[in-house]
Amino acid sequence: MINSLLLAAAAAPSANSPSAFLFGLLPWIAILGIFYFLMIRPQSQRMKEHQAKIAAVKKGDRVVTGGGLIGRVTKVGDTEVEVEIAQNVRVQALKSTLSQVVDPTATPAND
Repeated sequence: MINSLLLAAAAAPSANSPSAFLFGLLPWIAILGIFYFLMIRPQSQRMKEHQAKIAAVKKGDRVVTGGGLIGRVTKVGDTEVEVEIAQNVRVQALKSTLSQVVDPTATPAND
């Protein structure tokens, strides 16, 4: 019995061996991989889609600003847009502050 325990201990890798280091590192690599594919990658894809939508804003699109104002784009510049939030009430907003482009087929409640 004691001989079999000694043989098993001798056959097991020591704590300083490279294979023990790799087996200790393997769970951390797996956790980082799972974290990347479940959280970081989807978030970056959503951010790219949002930036593409905002960059493609054109006259006549309905948008929501970062402050929650909903209106129709009347003029588009390089970094700014002019948004009509009510009849003859226009405000200028930075493109970067637009939070979303609303479905153009949706009709506003006040129109």
